[in-house]
Amino acid sequence: MKDPIRGNTIRWKFTDGPTANKGFEHEFHGDGSVVYRMDGSDKSTTEPKYEVAQISDKVHAVSYLASSGWTLTTILDFENGKVTSFASNDKQLVLQHGTFQVVAKRAA
Repeated sequence: MKDPIRGNTIRWKFTDGPTANKGFEHEFHGDGSVVYRMDGSDKSTTEPKYEVAQISDKVHAVSYLASSGWTLTTILDFENGKVTSFASNDKQLVLQHGTFQVVAKRAA
C-alpha cells in the first residue's frame, strides 16, 4: 500500500479521553506540513513537519509536534477505520481511541 496519509485529508473523532465526541480534520500536505482544525471551527493551525511510518500493509502511524507543546502520535488502521492517539507534553500523557475516514484524496 502506498502512503495513504501524505497528500490526503483525514478526519477522526475520538470516543474517549479529554476530546471525546470531538472531531478533528488533518490536511497532510505533500511537503511534510500539516494543517488541522477541530470540526466546526474556522481556526486552523499549521505545523511545519509530520512523520509517517508504515506499521503493516493497512496500519500507519503519523506524528507531529504542535506549537502548543503537545506531541500527537496517531495510529490509523485503514482496514477497520480505527484510530488510536497518544497526546503528550512535559506534564501529561493521554490515550484516546476513535474512528476515522479519508475525506479528500490527493489528485492522481
